[in-house]
Amino acid sequence: MTEVLRAEDVHVVRDGKAILRGVSLTVRAGEHWALLGANGAGKSTLLSLLGALVHPTRGTVEVLGRRLGRVDLRELRARVGHVDPRHRPASPLRVRDVVLTGLTNSVEPLPRWQPAPEQVERAERLMRTLGLEELREARWPTLSQGQRGRTLIARALMPRPRLLLLDEPATGLDLPGREQLIGALDELRRDHPHLATVLVTHHLEELPPGTTHALLLRDGRPLARGPVAEVLTGERVGRCFGLPLVLERREGRWTVRVRRPAAGA
Repeated sequence: MTEVLRAEDVHVVRDGKAILRGVSLTVRAGEHWALLGANGAGKSTLLSLLGALVHPTRGTVEVLGRRLGRVDLRELRARVGHVDPRHRPASPLRVRDVVLTGLTNSVEPLPRWQPAPEQVERAERLMRTLGLEELREARWPTLSQGQRGRTLIARALMPRPRLLLLDEPATGLDLPGREQLIGALDELRRDHPHLATVLVTHHLEELPPGTTHALLLRDGRPLARGPVAEVLTGERVGRCFGLPLVLERREGRWTVRVRRPAAGA
């Protein structure tokens, strides 16, 4: 399969502090990766590298075949779908208008810019896929966190990216909102078989059933990476989070609990 991302022996140092140390990762078309680790493990920093937002201190990062340091980052970022739940329009835009700003890579609609009919139709299709069809005219301030998250995913997909990056997309969601988001991500996987995704979280319960690979980070270092069946084990995830854990997977979804000592032990 075609490589979409490649990071080799990446280090990031800020103010003398090592944030990432020796991280390597290859993501191919159609793969769906989870970046897992406790708060401060370096997940969001790694996602910023993969999204061409920052440069590594040492090591190499290639995004869509272009090496950071040898390409205009602004041009490259326009080809990557990046879903940030902290995105905030400056005005009370309608859902359809937020989605369409994905074409201009702007927070607000550009003056005098008008989408082509086929672009409007694509926005409509994405809103249907993500369960937003009845909300197309709703204003941003009236949306729930889950509705905002699905709107931002549709926005990120407007320019037909080969790569979608999701930075803790379930942050702040209640249970129904989380489940709607996970269902929407799995539907995207079926509708866009060549799309690659990388999702950052520290909750295994937030992983869609279609997750294919995982990278575990602890204190900026990679502990394990590869297919989820090999990486997401109680022993490995327990080392990642510093707890004795038991993992179970049913119908593609994970649950996790702390292993309690046996009675009398």
